Amino acid sequence: MKVRMTADSTCDLSPELIRKYDIGIAPLSVIIDGQVFHDGVDVTPRDVFRAAEAGKSVRTAAVNTYEYKEFFTDQLKNCDQLVHICISSEFSTCYNDAVEASREMDNVFVVDSRNLSTGSGLLVLEGTDLIAEGREGEEIAETLRSRTGLVDASFTVRTVDYLRRGGRCSGLEALGAKMLHIRPSIVVRDGKMHPGDKYRGRYEHYLKHYIHDTLADDSTIDFRRVFVTHSPSEEGLVRFAIDTVKSYGLFREVLETMAGCTVCTHCGPDTLGILFMRKSPKP
Repeated sequence: MKVRMTADSTCDLSPELIRKYDIGIAPLSVIIDGQVFHDGVDVTPRDVFRAAEAGKSVRTAAVNTYEYKEFFTDQLKNCDQLVHICISSEFSTCYNDAVEASREMDNVFVVDSRNLSTGSGLLVLEGTDLIAEGREGEEIAETLRSRTGLVDASFTVRTVDYLRRGGRCSGLEALGAKMLHIRPSIVVRDGKMHPGDKYRGRYEHYLKHYIHDTLADDSTIDFRRVFVTHSPSEEGLVRFAIDTVKSYGLFREVLETMAGCTVCTHCGPDTLGILFMRKSPKP
């Protein structure tokens, strides 16, 4: 029985990880002034930022039911079962569309990650570990559903303008953040984004404090892997974050990955997150 992991492009796994673990990716759409592109296929985050800065309309669209049917059918040519990880159903209709597409297929198991970016990607890699153990699709999907609450996902943003345009932040909050030069952090919990701590200063200052706050309670952290996930960012910012995470000596694997176009459309440049699994829910 050959089982394969697949995921929405919003899992933000690097091309190297996708190749290493043979992961199938279903791209969401990015629509720039009415022209449709596909996340990670024919558009890049820098294209998104250039368009936004030029005043063009930039929005994203879910993978629809027809597209999922085509995707699942194609993926099943090379395996017996699929376990597909979707971006949180609180952020997109992808999960509902994928479930609808899978109704006539008894070998496709769809999981609502209750997360985004490499918060979802962590569950994809959990799935590849279970495949290596010889588990079958239905059991893998059930196990991953039980672990969605163990993902610790947060990120900091340079500006809340992109979140505001996407309806994630009110205009008043955006104005306050600009005037006070605040670097807000966002925490993903229960499938939704929630405001976290606020930071100030250059990246050497605010990242040091953000990473400390994120890793302060290490009693339940799963030390197998951590993602440092970022949009196109200020020179030095990503290296500083990776070196700071490594300085804690907690994780066996520190993985860097670039956020895809869908996430970048809503979060903007100089966004950076620290994402990992816990062995039990954070107290």
